[in-house]
Amino acid sequence: RGFDSPGQLHAEYVVRAPMELDGSLRRDGCVLRYSDTAGSGIPVVFIHGAGADHAMFESQRDVLRAAGFRVVLFDLRGHGASRPNTAAITADVLVSDVEALIAHLGLSRPVLIGLSLGGNIAQRLVRQAPNGYRALGVLDSTWNTGPLSWIERSSLRLAAPLLRLIPARSLAGVMADASAVTEPARAYLRRAFAAISKAEFLRIWRATTEFVEPDSDYRTQLPLLLMRGEMDRTGNIATSMPQWAIAEGVAGVIIPDAGHVVTLDAPELVNAALVAFLRYLT
Repeated sequence: RGFDSPGQLHAEYVVRAPMELDGSLRRDGCVLRYSDTAGSGIPVVFIHGAGADHAMFESQRDVLRAAGFRVVLFDLRGHGASRPNTAAITADVLVSDVEALIAHLGLSRPVLIGLSLGGNIAQRLVRQAPNGYRALGVLDSTWNTGPLSWIERSSLRLAAPLLRLIPARSLAGVMADASAVTEPARAYLRRAFAAISKAEFLRIWRATTEFVEPDSDYRTQLPLLLMRGEMDRTGNIATSMPQWAIAEGVAGVIIPDAGHVVTLDAPELVNAALVAFLRYLT
């Protein structure tokens, strides 16, 4: 069910401008934009976090493609190139969008790799249809079905009102500083968050909270990778992911000197862990 940590690596990373997403899938209210490396390798679908876009996975795309995997990146509705969006953004809609994209591309039992909101979406997909996927990788995301203390429940309920108090002109910077450790990663997040209005971000945040559904009896039925940045202080991730790893009987991977956007703060470590996990599946 698990695998060993890749060790202590360090790297500098410069965030590039987003690559062109040359694929499109029309959905109610928006057109989803995606990139597919194609090929006969195991398909791997990456799902990005709230307020971000596909660019947070470009380093992983290049490395996994070179390792022989088929890699799909896309922008969630209301994010990046999958804008404008005129439909409501809910947990069910986000999940349905990913299912539609997988069907559109004809992917057979892809591996799902999700970060933050992307991890919440991936968990829901696997829980709904475990036979439809090969494995699950969750990066810096809360445990959808994990237990919640009264403090965690209160924090979840108060998060949106607190976000509303942050001036719109400051929101992108505040979120970037809270999510990333390295300056290139923060610069990327400032750009991504600035493309979304405060009202849009609050709607996306509300959709994120809909994924939290405590269920003490549920366990993942697929090979599972749990990874988080050592310095991630977002929500309850620093406590819930270790609890999740214990409950599932897997060895969680902790990436040193990285925050919430671990793929950008420490790409080489993340890449090594992902390649090890995916090769473990073959």
